[in-house]
Amino acid sequence: MGNQRTSGLTRRGGIWHIDKTFRGARIRESTGTGDLGRAEEYLAKRLIELREISIYGARQKRSFRTAATKYLQENSHKKRVKDDALHLKLLDGFIGDLELTQVHMGSLQEFIAKRREDGVKTKTLNAALGVVRRICNLASSEWIDRQGKTWLQAAPKIKLFAVKDARSPYPLTREEQTLLFQELPGHLACMALFKVNTGTREQEVCQLKWEYEVKVPELDTSVFIIPGENVKNGDERLVVLNRVAKSVIESQRGRHAEFVFVHLQKKGDLRPVRKMNNTAWKCAGSVRRMRGRKSTESRHRKAFGTSGCMTSSTPSGGDCAPKACHSRIVRTCWDIVVAGSRRTTPRRS
Repeated sequence: MGNQRTSGLTRRGGIWHIDKTFRGARIRESTGTGDLGRAEEYLAKRLIELREISIYGARQKRSFRTAATKYLQENSHKKRVKDDALHLKLLDGFIGDLELTQVHMGSLQEFIAKRREDGVKTKTLNAALGVVRRICNLASSEWIDRQGKTWLQAAPKIKLFAVKDARSPYPLTREEQTLLFQELPGHLACMALFKVNTGTREQEVCQLKWEYEVKVPELDTSVFIIPGENVKNGDERLVVLNRVAKSVIESQRGRHAEFVFVHLQKKGDLRPVRKMNNTAWKCAGSVRRMRGRKSTESRHRKAFGTSGCMTSSTPSGGDCAPKACHSRIVRTCWDIVVAGSRRTTPRRS
């Protein structure tokens, strides 16, 4: 008789894959080789490991890819899970096949060198290393198998790098802010004007709805209460409107039944704006930078107010022609800001 193939091995795409049940545990994974002899050796090794786990209670060996998959499944509710998934996708080619016990700063050096070569900032690199550190900590403390053992006996020390290459925030001068607003399309100019007068974040402005508005008749004004699912820290946020922000809201009233800020599409329908930092915003920032300095994205409350704002530092490819037209409402709102900043006497109560 000729040699027979070991039961549990299937060849797919030139690679031998394992699909076998042993002592109640099912093994489904790739051997990573197209050689039958090596595939059988790998399968025999896995069966020995399962036998030791079953009889002697040894800790089961798991790959970093398995741990990363479990992490993403457990944290699918996180607002930033897509960022974690992107980091893990880049890491998979370097440490995905390694066992958890083999993941440490030494095995991460190739990934670190590649990201440095790609020119990413230290903060971005630290974010990826932070995900690895979090997974290892969970594997050594919270993830416990049926034998009562953690996935990892002890978590390795994943060191983060000191951030020395971050660009410092740069508040715009009044002249630069005026120039930026003039280059923005009307709907973005309104949103930016509201943003710098309330200190709200980008998605808080984009997802602002009329149902969040609460009237305050005693002060002849209104406020917006943004629900926690639309706020970064998960807490409800009270947005108080000053004179300029209130005028922006009134200019948008009646345009859309649900969203406060909408954009007129080519087909003639009004739709909510998904993000402010789009091509038009970057083009406006490019025109402003051609006449002055660079800037960073509008984020921190210390830069908010009528005296200045922040804009995106993302480089824009190519020159963009200045926007020639603005809605009358936007110009009126901006005139209110300028007039208010020039006031030398206090307003009467």
